[in-house]
Amino acid sequence: MKRISFLIVVFMAVSCKPKQLLVSSEASNEISAQKIISNHYNNNFDFSTLYIKASAKYQDDKQSQGVTAEIKIKKNEKILVSVRFLGITMAKALITPESVQYYEKMNGSYFEGDYAALSQWLGTDLDYNKVQNMLLGKAIDDLTQSKYKATITDKLYKLEDTESKNTHKEFFFEAEQFLVKKQEVSQQQLARRFQIVYPEYQKQNDLFLPLLLNIEANQDDKKTTIDIDYKSVSVNEEFSFPYSVPDGYERIFIK
Repeated sequence: MKRISFLIVVFMAVSCKPKQLLVSSEASNEISAQKIISNHYNNNFDFSTLYIKASAKYQDDKQSQGVTAEIKIKKNEKILVSVRFLGITMAKALITPESVQYYEKMNGSYFEGDYAALSQWLGTDLDYNKVQNMLLGKAIDDLTQSKYKATITDKLYKLEDTESKNTHKEFFFEAEQFLVKKQEVSQQQLARRFQIVYPEYQKQNDLFLPLLLNIEANQDDKKTTIDIDYKSVSVNEEFSFPYSVPDGYERIFIK
């Protein structure tokens, strides 16, 4: 349950539906990696705050669980996620550039630490920016900081990282707005793979945001999936970020 709560609260992504559904275009003409990267970053990712509601389904080899959640983002500063089951808050997470904190009600436990545990689970180094980008449908890495091979695969533009030695990274884009359709990180020697698929996007307040997210994490022979369906979003509103661990909860340490 500790792993379930941690994954759900960290990766509850949200957006609004159904404002302006975007239709993906198919890639047909080869273009350079630099052009793909430039077109992707030409999209508007500018906002001060997002307040989002969503539903999600978590599934692994042992169980399946559906929840609802709300997520509050203050750009580049903090993310607060509240996970509810049958209207009752079961877990909360506060994510900042310096730390990851969460508590969950079922086991009366809480966690305070850095991104090391999350990075270990997903097989790639994570920080606040990467988590925020992932939730917004933006490439998790700064694509201007590495070299990529550009090809067309399954009618999508694909960028394949050519510099990382132990970690393999691929990014797939549709051909109209160059929005991310899939991003994948894998470490073959450790039998790890982490993939995020964005089946649909929408436009809200000039922002291109995901409508659906399908997250899949594989480690050895274990598979975890989180399917997220966005319900509503408010842009640039003022709100608070209340987070405090209830009295009597036990601190846990994730190895």
